[in-house]
Amino acid sequence: MKTVIPSEITPVQLQTVMQTAVSPRPIALASTVDKNGTINLSPFSFFNMFSTIPPILIFSPSRRVRDNTTKHTLENILEVPEVVIGTVNFPIVQQISLASTEYAGGVNEFIKSGLTMKDAHVVQPKLIEECPANFECKVLEVKSLGDQGGAGNLIICEVQKIHIREEYLDEQGNLDQKKLDMVARLGGNWYSRNNENNLFEVPKPLVTKGIGFDLLPDVIKYSKIFTGNDLGMLANVEVLPSENCHADETIHKKAQELLLKNNIEEAWNILIL
Repeated sequence: MKTVIPSEITPVQLQTVMQTAVSPRPIALASTVDKNGTINLSPFSFFNMFSTIPPILIFSPSRRVRDNTTKHTLENILEVPEVVIGTVNFPIVQQISLASTEYAGGVNEFIKSGLTMKDAHVVQPKLIEECPANFECKVLEVKSLGDQGGAGNLIICEVQKIHIREEYLDEQGNLDQKKLDMVARLGGNWYSRNNENNLFEVPKPLVTKGIGFDLLPDVIKYSKIFTGNDLGMLANVEVLPSENCHADETIHKKAQELLLKNNIEEAWNILIL
């Protein structure tokens, strides 16, 4: 296993390692204004939700590694502690990338990227019409993590109002994960796309307690066919169906095919002697 000591590599190398390893990351498209009402729009992939009650989002405009300068988004929020955070999906990803261009102060990235401004209801920054969801937020705190290039600035935001585009709702009025077609940042120039072709479900072990790897029969646990994912599914049953199981690899392959379809009960049925 390769080991990296952060203090022993350059900031650029460290940034590359961390942004590639810690991925995919959701993207916050942050709309802000300064004290004069000058509009700014910029994407950030150091972003996530951290609380439901109260509803808290956090993103981080880091100091630039190359020259230790700060971004207009951070400067604006220090003047006007409000932000609209838009989520990003595939239909607008190229426009979002364009909005990340380091334009001079005073340049409106809405205009440069072709995205549409709409008045928000409770904050001064503008809504982003094309985003699947917009969160109007009050900034509770700006926490600096350092004064060197690469240091983050945590923008802790409390959501005041949420706007959702109706074409991304299902028949029950809930956000439809398949329709959203969300994108996320990886390392370098790479992104990932989350649509119906690559989404998959993993049932949460909340209602029942899985027996765990340790209680699986040895012929299952040490099979040359089953992967860690396969064993995780087989171990996520509340009661072991039987201690007596087939050691035949042909049977294991058939069970594996069923596991790929989330048919755990059927997989166990053919594994039992």
